[in-house]
Parts: sequence; C-alpha cells; structure tokens
Amino acid sequence: TWVTGVQTCALPIYLVLNDAYAWAVGLFAYAGITDLVDGWIARKWNLQTVVGTIIDPLADKILMTVLTVTLAMQGMLPVWLAFIILGRDVGLGISAIYYRWISLPPPKTFGRYWDFSLPSAEVHPTTISKWNTALQLGLIGATTAMPLIPFELGATMTGFQYLVAATTVWSGASYVYSKDAVKILNQKKDEKKDEKK
Repeated sequence: TWVTGVQTCALPIYLVLNDAYAWAVGLFAYAGITDLVDGWIARKWNLQTVVGTIIDPLADKILMTVLTVTLAMQGMLPVWLAFIILGRDVGLGISAIYYRWISLPPPKTFGRYWDFSLPSAEVHPTTISKWNTALQLGLIGATTAMPLIPFELGATMTGFQYLVAATTVWSGASYVYSKDAVKILNQKKDEKKDEKK
C-alpha cells in the first residue's frame, strides 16, 4: 500500500549508506512489488481514491529521489545523471503546482488548493514517460545491486546511464509538447457547453 511505500522510504537509504546492499535491493524489490499489487487491486475492484492517486506516486517518487541522491553521494551514480533525473522531477513538480493553481475554480484559496476533492486538472503520463519510469527503476535497482555482482559491468552500466539520461530529457520535453498530457477539467466542461450551444 502507499502507507508501506512511505514507511519504507528511509530504510533502503540507511542500508545503502551502511553498505548493506543485499537488504537494500530486497527492500527496493519489495516496495516495487507491493506498489504493483496495490495498483492492480485498486484498478481491479475500483478502489482508487483521489488522495491515493496523489500519495501513492508521491511515495514512489520520494523513494526514487532519495535513493538517487544517496547513490550519487556514494559515488555509485554519476552526479550529472542525478541532476538530470532530479531536474526533470523539479520541473514537473513546479508545472503541477502551476496547473493546479490556474485550473482551480474560484475562489482560489490556500485551503481549496489542497482540497483534492476538488479535482481541477488531469495529468496523463506520456508513453515515453512510462518507459522512462521503468528504465529509471531498473537503473536504480541495478546500481544498488552492483556491489553484489561478482563481475565487471562498467561499460553496460555506462550505456544504461546514458539511455536513462536521454529518456529522462525526452520524457520531460514530452509534457511540454504533448497536447494530451495535461487536461484542465473546467476547460473540458466549458468546451462541452459550447458544443451544445
């Protein structure tokens, strides 16, 4: 569940910093599997909630962000790649704040801004963004597991890092240039009213 995701964010970081890579990989895999199962159950039995659709990906993103920073601090992930990954997330976060504010129906107040029972915009992940998320997960998992692998994978991991850098930049740009990535709900209602007229 998303609660489990939030609770397990700090432990893998502690384990990486203390060179307990086997436990860190195990917990990372556990977080990923429980997240997939949780999402499947929510979709299968229509148990999705507005809060859950916000908190669940937020917990995933916190885990990925902190692990990215931790691996870069340990010298296991290039700092330039960590900047690209985190820069994209910061850019998307700022965009989400902006779209939430401009799409919120009046009156625009701080309390209403954080009231997620008032959905005002939908974000639809682009295809490249979905691929990028999978590749980032794979890279972070593989990087965490590298100390456990008894043979050299330097060239392979370097290629993987450049692939993730390219898809990260591409996925960030896709939200800017795709017309369907962000839908302002009030706009959709207004368009339907205009069509009826």
